[in-house]
Amino acid sequence: MENPTDRPDRPERPQRPARPVAGRRFYDGANRPVTPKQFRPDRGGSEFDDRPARPRGRGGSDNRDDFGADRPARPERGDSRPPYRERNENGPRGGQDRPRYENRPAQASSIDMLFGLRPILEALSAGRTLEKIFLLRGTKNSLVTDISTAAREAGIQVQMVPVEKLDNLTRKNHQGAVAFVSPIDYAPLDNIVSGLFEEGKVPFLLLLDRITDVRNFGAIARTAECLGVHALVVPSRGAAQINGDALKTSAGALNILPVCREVSLHETIRFLQQSGITVVACTEKADEAVGAAQVDFSGPVAVLMGSEEDGISPDLLSLADVKLKVPMTGQIQSLNVGVAAGIMLFEVARQRVAQS
Repeated sequence: MENPTDRPDRPERPQRPARPVAGRRFYDGANRPVTPKQFRPDRGGSEFDDRPARPRGRGGSDNRDDFGADRPARPERGDSRPPYRERNENGPRGGQDRPRYENRPAQASSIDMLFGLRPILEALSAGRTLEKIFLLRGTKNSLVTDISTAAREAGIQVQMVPVEKLDNLTRKNHQGAVAFVSPIDYAPLDNIVSGLFEEGKVPFLLLLDRITDVRNFGAIARTAECLGVHALVVPSRGAAQINGDALKTSAGALNILPVCREVSLHETIRFLQQSGITVVACTEKADEAVGAAQVDFSGPVAVLMGSEEDGISPDLLSLADVKLKVPMTGQIQSLNVGVAAGIMLFEVARQRVAQS
């Protein structure tokens, strides 16, 4: 039988490159792998392009771009400078030329921490101001007992927590004890009160009952310092932690305004009353409103503000000499504690300025 390809009257068709198909590998005449793009002259490739084919997947192995131009070599592993871009004297973006990764300062919300039983005990013995101490629940040894005793005498809150809590606080070897170092030093309230009377000043204090939000606490401290408050009084338990966020929100007021941390606000109120200071509670349960009531704030006064959730605790409210509320006519019968404190402190400052 005659082979159709041997017919002399049938011209031989020229050899054409195969059409690129996804997933197929093609080779040139020298049995070298080529990419489908090299068979498409209209898209930048050529049938006789002798460039080695790039491996499949992301990126390529050669130092040429898609049009054959040379480009900088890929940096070796460990180089932190951005690849594939020339760097001028002003840096890649016109700014300072600096590495891609660098050590940056800690955020404003950071706070120093102590780890281990022995370092925390030494810090308490040295008189360092600690904000709060976390101890591993169930640990019983002499160091834990000494830490609890020293913290109780200093009015520092100690909380027994599971190991998961300590692991979430730090990944270091905490040995079952983590403590937060306070960024400020607390002042004794009795020294503040006696010092004000000795200097001939009229005491103006602010008591905060269980204010837990650090930003509310910082805003209140800023307002109090601007309106002439002499000191803040907070409980040792249930109060907001004074950290970087509180310092930032206070705009530096916590570095100026003394803060007194007391174990019991009940005893604090009784001490202030015995010292001749009138305790005024700001509560929505009061019958008289601020401004409408004929209350003289020109004398020694201590304003008492409650928590964000349930206000002043009933036992503290029963000890107050005067109870006032902020007049409100809107549909939302609630104010932020920072706003309410600002209104109350403004009324005291207004009367004092008018009397001077």
